Amino acid sequence: MTMSVGWYLRRLSRMGPQEVAGRVADTVRRRRWRATPPDCPNVTGARFTAVLPAGTIAAVPPDAAKRLVAEADLLMDGHAEFFGVVRDDLADPDWWFDPKTGRRAPEGYAFDVPYRSEDAVGDIKQIWEPSRHQYLTQLAAAYAITGNERYAERVAEHLRSWWEANPPLRGVHWLSGIELGIRLMSWVWVRRLLDGWPGAAGLFEDNPVARNQIWHHQRWLAAFPSRGSSANNHVIAEDAGQLAAACAFDWFPESARWRTGALRSLERQLRANTYLSGLNRELATEYHGLVLELGLAALAEADAAGVQVPATVRLVLLRMTDALAAVVDNRLRPPRQGDADDGHGLIVDGAGTDRWASLLATGDAVFGRLDWWPTVTGTDVRTPLLAALVKPAEPSVTRPASRPTHFADAGMTILRGPEEIWVRCDGGPHGFLSIAAHAHADALSVEVRHDGVDVLADPGTYCYHGQPEWRQYFRSTLGHNTLQLDGADQSVSGGPFLWTRHAQSRVLSAEGARWSAEHDGYQGSVHRRQVELTADEQELRIVDEVKGPPREARLAFHLGPAITAELAGNQARLTWTRDGEDRSAVLDLPAQLSWQAHRGETEPPLGWYSEGFGRKEPATTLIGTGTTDGTEGFTTVLRFRG
Repeated sequence: MTMSVGWYLRRLSRMGPQEVAGRVADTVRRRRWRATPPDCPNVTGARFTAVLPAGTIAAVPPDAAKRLVAEADLLMDGHAEFFGVVRDDLADPDWWFDPKTGRRAPEGYAFDVPYRSEDAVGDIKQIWEPSRHQYLTQLAAAYAITGNERYAERVAEHLRSWWEANPPLRGVHWLSGIELGIRLMSWVWVRRLLDGWPGAAGLFEDNPVARNQIWHHQRWLAAFPSRGSSANNHVIAEDAGQLAAACAFDWFPESARWRTGALRSLERQLRANTYLSGLNRELATEYHGLVLELGLAALAEADAAGVQVPATVRLVLLRMTDALAAVVDNRLRPPRQGDADDGHGLIVDGAGTDRWASLLATGDAVFGRLDWWPTVTGTDVRTPLLAALVKPAEPSVTRPASRPTHFADAGMTILRGPEEIWVRCDGGPHGFLSIAAHAHADALSVEVRHDGVDVLADPGTYCYHGQPEWRQYFRSTLGHNTLQLDGADQSVSGGPFLWTRHAQSRVLSAEGARWSAEHDGYQGSVHRRQVELTADEQELRIVDEVKGPPREARLAFHLGPAITAELAGNQARLTWTRDGEDRSAVLDLPAQLSWQAHRGETEPPLGWYSEGFGRKEPATTLIGTGTTDGTEGFTTVLRFRG
């Protein structure tokens, strides 16, 4: 999709004077670099010393190592999947080709490439993702574990190919700071994991092409940081990659300055991006995971290099880890909230490794688990690698004595009952910063699981670019378990990563098994919702009230893809299977509304669930339509059966 003039004007309206001035300076710098690109200085005697301590690889659990090697063997055969697209061309990749659309990105000066236009470029995330080189960190880790040089040789072959095809400032891979930052993090770990291979030095520190690439990546990040209304998870990735490279590849005259600047910015941005409760301010769970991964990896690099890290960095990462431990369900699944694009900070594990269990395992190794933390039984490769580099430090803060259930600053409340009932209630801010880029119009939505199975589900994200009708659906009010009035969203969208008016929510009470909140997203009306797990805690009661004049209403309940629903009048019988056992629930819906079931509809989209970015499947959505009268509320009751 190519952005219109109107989009740019709306985007400009969300910027402050300092951000506008910074972006003007960026434009001038891009033009200057086009005419006279900066040159990498000549360096001699470069050495790589940021190696893993002896015995680290031996500490990798055998089952985690087995999963990794199996994944590496698939990669060696050229097989991979990115965002639902299965590829078999990764043995010799075309770095600019999008297999989803069959298009190839145009060549030329990087900042001239219209990367938001799928017609001109293809699906940009399909092109960018392999060039994060996280599959190369998997191959390098497989070499470190097995000693089999074919993995190392493939890594070297692909790096040389990429460096040749993507000279500095040429083409689509020099457009986005988050891509450069994550790629630098990958290169640091590739070099570290290949340290026992005889060709490692010749691939990196003794290779002028590699040094040129590493220098230009860092120069780019120092020149074009994400600014103002865009300083979300992107700036964390930029800072983490810059810090990692300036610590591990400290070969350049600018390395100390880049390292100092990146660490200063990382400390500031981690604080800015994180609530005191530990939840990420974007209120998009997958970005909480991404930021935590990047922060832990950056901390490991600084500690390995002997760079003093401000105590606030460890403190923020500790709070983020405790918050993650607090919000996951009994199967270690966190909430599905806001945007999610499957982004990772560092990948050295194979398929089947639980991302969230891995983060909690690393948190245990680095900070120590609390008694109320959920038990982590899975294993991973990444935890022993990071733990070997991070220096232990006593936390300078009192950690929660019991499992938190209400995060007041983020407006999130988790209700829990027996039989593994888990409920998330959303009464928080619409999103982060003036554009709230990764927010959804989901005020007062609920998410309900039973033993880890989505019963009332958050449908997810599915896509960012190229399919505007799907982007709009998955972030809309109707696309969440909440109330829509007059066919409008609670917050006003100005484009795929831009909201021009934000609904304001506030939690009225959050005590025990009861929660209530309201929002003002519908001008002239206030939507108030109460949620309660009743005394026997097998029943969930949801009451919706609208204060204001009569309005057309649609109340949506999205069921998870595993749920079969039989709708009769205003009652739905829900059935599903978990671990071979049949389970069921009854959903009594408000009788004042007329109810219909929707599944897999496309014009317009309705009745879909996206497990991960680029993937969607039909799922049942129950929609009740009617009119508010300003007095009588809508009561919904979900009863689980033993």
